[in-house]
Order: sequence, then structure tokens, then C-alpha cells
Amino acid sequence: MEIQISSELLDGLVLSLLTREDYYGYAITQEIQKTINISDSTMYPVLKRLQKNDWLTTYDQPFQGRNRRYYRITEAGTQHLEQLLGAWKTYKKNLDGIFDQTQIPPVALGGQG
Repeated sequence: MEIQISSELLDGLVLSLLTREDYYGYAITQEIQKTINISDSTMYPVLKRLQKNDWLTTYDQPFQGRNRRYYRITEAGTQHLEQLLGAWKTYKKNLDGIFDQTQIPPVALGGQG
């Protein structure tokens, strides 16, 4: 079973990644895939949306005879990320409040009653 990732969470993951350094599109996808299962084709609409909202900018760099498009977080993107991080921390705290109190019976864990 996989938990569905919302577009806001994907936005936050990409913006957070871009606070470390600029990345080209495929490298962003590879980094995100280290953490969550996401298809290559899913990331490009996310990047377009972030760019449309002025949360990131792009520039091209030559690489092996062609250009790679790199993405950079903007000041507005950093502000949006701060809002997302605040919402995430509250959301995670609320979920942890329930999950941390889970009491699974030993039989369900494969133990002896």
C-alpha cells in the first residue's frame, strides 16, 4: 500500500530540495524518487506549476552538446515553502498524536497471545 502524495506536498518537496542547490529536471525527479515512489512524468507538471506561480525560475546550461534546464527557488518560492513547512509540521504533529498512541494487539503482530 502506498500513501497518496498531494500536490502541495510535492510542491514542498521540490522547493525544499531547491533550497540546497539548483537542479535540472531529471535530477529533481531522481532525488524525489529516493524518498517516494513517483513516476518521471509526474514531476514536470509540478515544475511547470511552480514556475507559473513564480516559486521557481529556470535557466539553461550546456551539457554534452545540448542544454539542461535548471530550476532555482525564488524569494516567493521560499516564502511559500515556509508556509508549507508550517502546515506540514502541524499536520504531522496531529497525525503523530494519533499514530503514536496506536495499540496493536499482539496477535496482529504475529506474537503469541
